[in-house]
Amino acid sequence: MISRRELLGIGAASLISMDEPNARRARGSKLPQRQPNVLVFFTDQQRWDTCGCYHDSPLHLTPNLDRLATEGTLVRHSFTVQPVCAPARACLQTGLYGTQHGVWRNGLPLTPNHKTLAHYFAEAGYHTAYIGKWHLACTGVKPVPRELRGGYEEWLAADVLEMTSHPYDFRVFDTGNRPYHRAGYRVDAQTDCVLDFLRRQAQEKTRPFFLFTSYLEPHFQNDMKRFVAPDGYADRYRNNLYAPPDLVHAGKGDWPQELPDYYGMCASLDENLGRVLAALDELNLRENTILLFASDHGCHFRTRNDEYKRSCHESSIRVPTVFTGPGFRKGHVIDELVAIPDWSATLLDAAGIKVPDTFMGRSILPLIHGHHSSWPSEVFIQISESQVGRALRTKRWKYGVNAPGADGWRESAAGEYRDQYLYDLHADPWETHNLVAQPKYRQVLEELATILTKRMEAVGEAAPKIRRAWD
Repeated sequence: MISRRELLGIGAASLISMDEPNARRARGSKLPQRQPNVLVFFTDQQRWDTCGCYHDSPLHLTPNLDRLATEGTLVRHSFTVQPVCAPARACLQTGLYGTQHGVWRNGLPLTPNHKTLAHYFAEAGYHTAYIGKWHLACTGVKPVPRELRGGYEEWLAADVLEMTSHPYDFRVFDTGNRPYHRAGYRVDAQTDCVLDFLRRQAQEKTRPFFLFTSYLEPHFQNDMKRFVAPDGYADRYRNNLYAPPDLVHAGKGDWPQELPDYYGMCASLDENLGRVLAALDELNLRENTILLFASDHGCHFRTRNDEYKRSCHESSIRVPTVFTGPGFRKGHVIDELVAIPDWSATLLDAAGIKVPDTFMGRSILPLIHGHHSSWPSEVFIQISESQVGRALRTKRWKYGVNAPGADGWRESAAGEYRDQYLYDLHADPWETHNLVAQPKYRQVLEELATILTKRMEAVGEAAPKIRRAWD
């Protein structure tokens, strides 16, 4: 019987070879003379620590990404600014925050008056395409009308992929809104579509392309109420199950049941990343293609609230982020705090496209070339649905506030908040000890509250009243 690995053509050759002479030279500081292609490989709900390039993981789930990180730029501390699916996606597409683009929770559409990455790339002469999960049109199982596709020219997607498809049943809609079905495990089938696109682009060679492929995995399958790995994959991790310390210390959550499948899904995504990289090599596209691997938010497995994300904790907000291709230095690691709007700016900048003044992020290219002095020292996060919350993440501190009594589904912001969390990430990286009520940290709280207020005002929010935890 042919194994799934053999069927996908996954073997040693699909891993990125570090020994190929001149095959992929070190990335310099100059932008390419030809417009580079751009490919975003976007996963859903993937924790940063599933990736070996971030820590010494015993799991070895991501050999392709790990080797890719040595060939490009690894962002060591990268964060979502809204830990839930639709808002995070809209932030990446627009370079704005949720309260600015209007998608501050799931169930709100990204309206056509907002320019997206697709619009900017199209204006620069790119062929734009989207494959997979969109989640920004509020059409559910119905096709997404052209005006709600964010300007993408070519389309093979569904608004809510977990509603139109199942783990072994990939169903989306094409550019003409005709139903499209492809057999196989969903990640494999979607990657097949990506490879089809790359082959066509290699043949046509008329315009550079901007391709955004958005996977559902490792998000859980909603109607099945569980995570679903490819057949047999969860068995690899079920015995002697490794669990990240934050989950173990929580003393609750559904991670003992769900982690094996979650890990299997992450392994499948990495295998398919290997397939994409192998195709780029085979088609002679790799040298002139910028690739971003990232995820919209993390997963805390019901340890912080009654579902999987929507909190300010590292398990929700910290995500894997790797850039490779023209403009990105080989083996470079960025230690500054980087957030989703910065990814948007970086993609445009690396392609030689002017970053709009309206963007709330900035390109990381100056960081790669040693210009660190003006980079912000904190990341600002908006939290919706589970609460109306705001948070700051600095290199040492995690500070969060909550609006008591506010409805996170009905209200995007509040006029009054109260201190909720303070974690010393140096002493307590797994966020097990909330220091917010301890008198000795009052000055820290005052300083962080001042910064938080300024960040809220910068995205158009009114200056709030923040009540101290000891009031």
